Amino acid sequence: MGVREEKAALVEEVAGKLSQSKSAIVTDYRGLTVAEVTELRKQLREAGIEYRVLKNTLTRLATAKSNVSELDEFLKGPTAIAFGIEDAVKPAKILNDFAVKAKALEIKGGIVEGKLVDAEGIKELANLPSREGLLSMLLSVLQAPLRNLAYATKQIAEQKEAGSAS
Repeated sequence: MGVREEKAALVEEVAGKLSQSKSAIVTDYRGLTVAEVTELRKQLREAGIEYRVLKNTLTRLATAKSNVSELDEFLKGPTAIAFGIEDAVKPAKILNDFAVKAKALEIKGGIVEGKLVDAEGIKELANLPSREGLLSMLLSVLQAPLRNLAYATKQIAEQKEAGSAS
């Protein structure tokens, strides 16, 4: 396979990932040590997130192919993209947490659920509770009226018992 075919295959692959992903977050990794990049890749891989260093020209071809050309505004300088195929929020959380520790990692922005999001939007997304956390909050909100009803019923029953005992 020649160089041209390899590049065309890479463009197809990246376009496919952009189309399939719930989120694609663009970062600038300049200044990270090899150990930091290795640790970041490990954390992302364990969460099922692919992190790829890509050439901007090839990525622009892929964004055009997958109809997310608005992502091109973030493709300046050294670029790596975290593809969140299964979860839109998890890549944002991992990258944001890592950027707090390793100041050299810069989150540029990305596409989340088909919408262009800047760096601040990614940070806000990262600070949202997880899906499990939100479900837990919802469950406690739904349980509160039942708990209050049970408490009130118990109080009424105790008052009636005290009244009949006298």
